[in-house]
Amino acid sequence: MNHGYWNDWYASWGWFLWIGIWFLMISSFTHWGYSYRSNRLHSTRFEKGALDILNERYAKGEISREEFALMKVEITAT
Repeated sequence: MNHGYWNDWYASWGWFLWIGIWFLMISSFTHWGYSYRSNRLHSTRFEKGALDILNERYAKGEISREEFALMKVEITAT
């Protein structure tokens, strides 16, 4: 018996297989997109440059004004 496009594979449990595959693909892509955006947001937010670290050290009192000025000149010259 020839059913044309609606052969026995699509008429029985085959649709559940395709629905499951689509669900897994969509959920995988959305999870990848969410984790990619989340990691990009958090990784760029907490990166500190050399001047930021130098300013923090000066604010904490770990280095003197002369050391701060010398290091700042060296960092900005590079």
